[in-house]
Amino acid sequence: MIPDFGIDLSSELFLIAGPCVIESRDHAFFMASELKKIMSAHRMPFVFKASYDKANRTSINSFRGLGMKEGLQILGDIRRKLQVPVLSDVHEPSQCKAAGEVLDILQIPAFLSRQTDLLLAAAETGKIVNVKKGQFLAPWEMKNVVEKIREAGSDRVLLTERGATFGYNNLVVDFRSFPIMQSFGCPVVFDVTHSLQLPGGQGQRSGGQPEYIPHLSRAGVAAGVDGLFMEVHENPAKALSDGPNALNLSVLPGLLQELLEIRKCLKKTSHR
Repeated sequence: MIPDFGIDLSSELFLIAGPCVIESRDHAFFMASELKKIMSAHRMPFVFKASYDKANRTSINSFRGLGMKEGLQILGDIRRKLQVPVLSDVHEPSQCKAAGEVLDILQIPAFLSRQTDLLLAAAETGKIVNVKKGQFLAPWEMKNVVEKIREAGSDRVLLTERGATFGYNNLVVDFRSFPIMQSFGCPVVFDVTHSLQLPGGQGQRSGGQPEYIPHLSRAGVAAGVDGLFMEVHENPAKALSDGPNALNLSVLPGLLQELLEIRKCLKKTSHR
């Protein structure tokens, strides 16, 4: 169990979802409210995600978010008023204390997954730490990341697969990574939408292949992941960050129904 949001990871599939970045207070509340309705209808555990700052945008001119102070205020209000757990990225050790006072889950971006001081500072907050596997790392190398967090006295860690670099501007998912990382004693999440990103593929911004989101989602659940991570937006073409690889909100309910049916089949098989 992860007490903060009461998920029995041995039986329940959970979803981490939301827009890539906090675009505005109104938009964040709208997305969190709509996602909560959908997730409640499917009786599926849910964590709302949105970044207060995207520090690794392709271009210096790209929208990064509202900043840490305003972003955490919005996420804290969403958590309190909508009664949903919240997640956001931390980029520096100095951010972790303030973020840990608001967030249920502190997320370590893939590019920073080996930054020891950041991992230790996040673990020391006592909150759950979700580490995205770097595009440059093999799944078995994430054992070192887990050991760093445990060395800080915490066993509250999720590991997230988001694809590995495969040539220029392309990612590929090795589905062996799920059981490999689960063998470290951690729940494993599949970041479907970032796995379909084409990093820097549009010159000054990243591209994506959202048409394959359902296919990878179904494959990930069939492979036994504990949770899914998706960037979701009501109008991906207008999203201020990562729109090209985001799932349209309208597609989510039907997709969830399919994924829960696959999960149900797995549970039946495991009881034989």
